[in-house]
Amino acid sequence: MSDLLAERLRACWARSDEIFGLLEPEALHEQPIALRHPLVFYLGHLPAFAWNQVCRGLLGRPGFRPDFDALFERGIDPVGVDVYQPATAWPAVEEVLEYRDRVRAELLDAVAPVAERAAADPLAARGCIFEVVIEHELMHQETLQYLLQQLPFEHKRRPAALPPYRFEGAAEPGRVEVGGGRAVLGAELEAVPFGWDNEFPRLELEVAGFAIDRTPVRNAEYAAFVDDGGYRRPELWRDEDWRWRQRVGLELPVVWSRAEGALAYRTLFDLLPLER
Repeated sequence: MSDLLAERLRACWARSDEIFGLLEPEALHEQPIALRHPLVFYLGHLPAFAWNQVCRGLLGRPGFRPDFDALFERGIDPVGVDVYQPATAWPAVEEVLEYRDRVRAELLDAVAPVAERAAADPLAARGCIFEVVIEHELMHQETLQYLLQQLPFEHKRRPAALPPYRFEGAAEPGRVEVGGGRAVLGAELEAVPFGWDNEFPRLELEVAGFAIDRTPVRNAEYAAFVDDGGYRRPELWRDEDWRWRQRVGLELPVVWSRAEGALAYRTLFDLLPLER
C-alpha cells in the first residue's frame, strides 16, 4: 500500500504543478476573483493543509515553518496577512516553493509511521488521512482552473500540446425518463477509505420516477435567457440573488462578454464566439 500511496501522491502533485505551470511567474500575485486569495496563497495552502493534517495533526511533529503552517492553513482570513493588501504582503514565491517541496518529502516519509498507527487512530486506518489530503488537492485543482479562466490571457502560458477545440459531436439535447425505484446514497463509514461528512451514513429510499435533461444547461440555452432580458427581470430571481446582481452589476455570466452585439465565451486561453 505504501508504494501505491506514494505513487498517488506524486501523481496528484504533478497535476497541481502542471496547473501552476500555466502561469507566468508574476501572475502568482494576481487575484482574479476578489473573494478568493491571490494565486500564491494556493501554492502554499496545498502543502500547508497536508502538513497540518498528517505531520502536525496526526503524528504530532513540530513545524519547520510554523509561520507558513498558520499563514496558509485556511482559505478564509489567513492568520497574519490582510488579504486586501498589495502582493508584497505575501512571502516570496521561492520561499513558498521551498516549503512545498519540504512538505512533500516529509509526507512521503510519513506514510510508514501513519500506517503503524492504523489500529489506534481511525484517521490512520487504511491511509484515511492521506485520502483527505489527496481529495483536498484534487478539489483545489478544479477551483484553480476557474480562477485561471478569469486571469488575463497575457498572464498565462499556452501549452504546446493543447488540443484543438471541438465544435461538433455534442450530445443531442432533450429529456430522458428515469424510472422510479430504490436509491442508495452515501456509505457506511467503515466501508470506504474516505468520504466527506455529508456522505455518511448510508441512506436508502424510494424515489418516484422523473424526467431530467440529457445534458447540463448549454451556453445556447442560457443565451436565450440573457437575450430575453433575464438579467433585467427581477421576477426571475430570488430577492437575495437580485440584490447580488444589482450590487455586482453583472449583465452576463462572468466568463461571457459582448462585442459589437455578439456574445463570446472566455476559455483559459481564448475568446470564442458563443455561437460556436
